[in-house]
Amino acid sequence: MNFLTKTTTISIIFICLSAISFAQQNAIQVSLVNPIQIVPESQSITGLRLNLIYGKNLNVTGFDIGLANQTTGRQEGVQFGVVNLTDGGFTGWQDGFVNITKGSSVGLQSGGVNYHQGHFNGLQISVVNYAATLKGLQIGLINIIGEGGFLPVFPFFNFDFD
Repeated sequence: MNFLTKTTTISIIFICLSAISFAQQNAIQVSLVNPIQIVPESQSITGLRLNLIYGKNLNVTGFDIGLANQTTGRQEGVQFGVVNLTDGGFTGWQDGFVNITKGSSVGLQSGGVNYHQGHFNGLQISVVNYAATLKGLQIGLINIIGEGGFLPVFPFFNFDFD
């Protein structure tokens, strides 16, 4: 690529990202600990949420990273943290040492402990997996499905595709 092509490409990317940022009211969230955060916990984030210690918002769509992440509504996209708490379910990939979720979720949940109080549709990979109901597969040392499933508790894997 010549200099003009590189400059044009960078300019187009910058303009697109700027348009997205201006179109979305809360595109970026940075939090030390709630309530010391840019966007109040009662509002949603669409874009990037960075929680240095602990952050809390209504809904998060996009990329969520931090030590402790809490979403009181829906989580959509990718969430990485030591502890992830999601009250309204998620769609996407949730990875953490401890993942505690409620509601209906679709996607991949991975980490040390996955605890899902609701219907989970997808793949759980962890040392300990729990789902109240499941349509999918669990892989781990201890795998628990509250209702249905191959067996209520089974080592190494468990599944329910009904």
